[in-house]
Amino acid sequence: MSTETLLQELLDREAIRDLPNLYCHCVWQQDVPAIVDLFTEDGWIKMGRKPVTGHPALLTLYKKALGDLAPRPFIHNHVIDLKDTENATGTCYVEIRGVQDDKSVVGAGYYDDVYRKVAGKWKIHSRDVTMHFMVPLEDGWVEALKSLQG
Repeated sequence: MSTETLLQELLDREAIRDLPNLYCHCVWQQDVPAIVDLFTEDGWIKMGRKPVTGHPALLTLYKKALGDLAPRPFIHNHVIDLKDTENATGTCYVEIRGVQDDKSVVGAGYYDDVYRKVAGKWKIHSRDVTMHFMVPLEDGWVEALKSLQG
């Protein structure tokens, strides 16, 4: 592998690694337009049964979601797989702290992402969210994890 190729791969990985960090920062700042701008125009997120696709729908989703939960996400362990110079996948683990129904809540899960380079800039094309638990802090998460183990 040439030095130039290696350097570009490192730059791409760092740009991709920034996406979940920026995502969390924008959520904390409640900057909905900036969150949506991290996605490709046809990008989508799936937090439930069906994905929400495209910038207009994502704007609506995030305005509602940030108002209902006031989430404070923290990203960990970002694993990136560069497919080629314009496509990559990744998984990053997330802890979420927030307020719901006047109670402190805590959650943990992960994001399975597909990244695409658009006009020379890496973006999130898709994000499939898997939450292992999102529970009131006072309840803890033991029972939620037991139910996952079946």
